[in-house]
Amino acid sequence: MERIYVWDKFVRIFHWALATCFTANALVIDNDSDLHHYVGYSVMSLVLARVFWGFAGSKYARFKAFKPSASQSLDQLSEIALKRKRIHIGHTPLGALMIYNLLLSLLLLTGSGFLMTTDMFWGVEWPEVVHSSFVTWLECSVLLHIAAVLFESRRLGVNLPKSMVSGYKQIR
Repeated sequence: MERIYVWDKFVRIFHWALATCFTANALVIDNDSDLHHYVGYSVMSLVLARVFWGFAGSKYARFKAFKPSASQSLDQLSEIALKRKRIHIGHTPLGALMIYNLLLSLLLLTGSGFLMTTDMFWGVEWPEVVHSSFVTWLECSVLLHIAAVLFESRRLGVNLPKSMVSGYKQIR
């Protein structure tokens, strides 16, 4: 077994803080409460910090380490279909697409949520429609993300959730 340090402390704290904040706002906290707004601002701050870290962070945290690629994503789907096992040290091509989806969707979610609190857009319908649409989109995306992580962990024999806690991937 090879033990490789992949996820730096910032990425791990960001990941779990974001998961906690999103889950709390989507499932626990009353949508009309001040706490919902503050947690939403926290989500926006976390995502903006992660975007910064995508340019200034460690090797596997940088966006250049996981550029979105349709051809590489199709290759990964072929590997899955043909039961081939190719282990990626950082994000897989499909994982990269999911990360970009989540970050962009979270920015649109929090941006529309912020607009709903401004005088200019108070009572205007479209920011609320955008906001609720992205809540649904993100809930589906998060469920798909979790399912994919569990599937790939089992398929490849690499405990991906553990690596997001410890920072290390253990690869055969």
